[in-house]
Amino acid sequence: MFFKLINAPVAMEKLPTTLYRTAQVREFDQRAIHDLNIPGIDLMGRAGSAVFQCLRMQWPQAKSIAVFCGSGNNAGDGYVVAHSALKAGLSVIVYSLVNLEKLTGDALIAYQCYRKAKGVVIPFQCKSLSGTDVIVDALLGSGLDRAVTGVYAQAISVINQASAKVIAVDNPSGLNTDTGTVMGCAVKADTTVTFIALKQGLFTGQSADYCGDIVYASLDLPDAVFKDVAPSAMRVVKSVLLPRERCAHKGHYGHVLIIGGDHGYSGAARLAGEAALRVGAGLVSIATRLESAGLMNINRPELMCHGVTSAEQLAVLLDKASVVVLGPGLGQTDWAKALFLQTLGVKKPLIVDADGLNLLAQFPQTNPNWILTPHPGEAARLLSCSTTVIQEDRFSAALALQVKYQGVVVLKGAGTLICSEEECAVSISGNPGMASGGMGDVLAGVIAGLVAQGLFLKNAAQQGVYGHGQAADLAVEQKGERGLLASDLMPYLQQWVN
Repeated sequence: MFFKLINAPVAMEKLPTTLYRTAQVREFDQRAIHDLNIPGIDLMGRAGSAVFQCLRMQWPQAKSIAVFCGSGNNAGDGYVVAHSALKAGLSVIVYSLVNLEKLTGDALIAYQCYRKAKGVVIPFQCKSLSGTDVIVDALLGSGLDRAVTGVYAQAISVINQASAKVIAVDNPSGLNTDTGTVMGCAVKADTTVTFIALKQGLFTGQSADYCGDIVYASLDLPDAVFKDVAPSAMRVVKSVLLPRERCAHKGHYGHVLIIGGDHGYSGAARLAGEAALRVGAGLVSIATRLESAGLMNINRPELMCHGVTSAEQLAVLLDKASVVVLGPGLGQTDWAKALFLQTLGVKKPLIVDADGLNLLAQFPQTNPNWILTPHPGEAARLLSCSTTVIQEDRFSAALALQVKYQGVVVLKGAGTLICSEEECAVSISGNPGMASGGMGDVLAGVIAGLVAQGLFLKNAAQQGVYGHGQAADLAVEQKGERGLLASDLMPYLQQWVN
């Protein structure tokens, strides 16, 4: 029943790859109750039992728990957890945020069962929780669409200030399960046990700081519940590259051209070029400033660096390339604009990054044969809105970018989204150590190297993002997060593709 979401690839493979919006998961719940005649109280019992089992597995030494309950079915799940803990001999206190006379339906039944077992329920007060080993968050369910205020905000503050471990029922209270956005305030959980189907908002945006480990409990629902409902997104997992034939040569694995490296930014193009080589591109050329070309490959002689002073000179290099990366360190000078406009006319796979995206915002057009890789700030410029708007609903932003510009859009950040015409995918590999200069340039090179080896744009974008993050995860195991450099990823990228 349980699959823990952790960084180890094997464990991640066990989770479902399908993600859904909150309304879809509610539909599954109603299908189970009305179409399959599974009583709602039975589902509640399964959910609460799943949380308690997880609690015991995570913290087997815990002796006292505090359960925070609101008024809906999420609270009912909490009362089931409390009842299970009571039967197991743990010390249990339920803090209720509502008048208990307002409880109805299955939540009322769960409450009554807990009280019949002589369980303690007291009204919530803003006091510290000293002596509590584990807090169970059963305050607010999924689908929250307004800011948390009043007594619920006070309870969330008390939970977050406590030293106890926190386990969230279905979702951390205050987190929007469609967008991953904190609605005013939210519980910071160590573990979240989510039910029936994985909700898309738990895997992107601010959710990374609030969910902790994500554990999935299917509640043993049959496949018929999910019939004819398309997932809203997919979770990216590793796809193994085909082994190379013994008679292969460099011409079989593509020629990547990196365009960028304006004055002061030559390192960006250099990083992208080496990344493309490290994931297996056959050849990599760099079109850059004349002054930088002779120096850029001193420590990486496999890169073929060319000084380009005009669009006409670039045209010769474009003709030889099989895939092009436009933007790392490109700048926005007249030189950059000339190369940018020259490249847009080429009918080859194109990865547009960094200043290539900033220039695209100035000269917007569509192209089904490119991959755009914006961070939230660049996405905001491409959509003529604020970064806040982008981050408030990353799924909608990624879709809007894909509709406006076509091709494949990679909206970078915690829970990077990869949106194509066919689907939206989420990659959760990676870590905060990647918040340093040059990481985006490496990603652009990784994706280009995969396209050069024959992957379709969508697959190259998904696997490139996933592999880039996993390389960083491998790197921090050796080096730690602080001070991680983009160039530190290179050996781990080679390890990942092999």
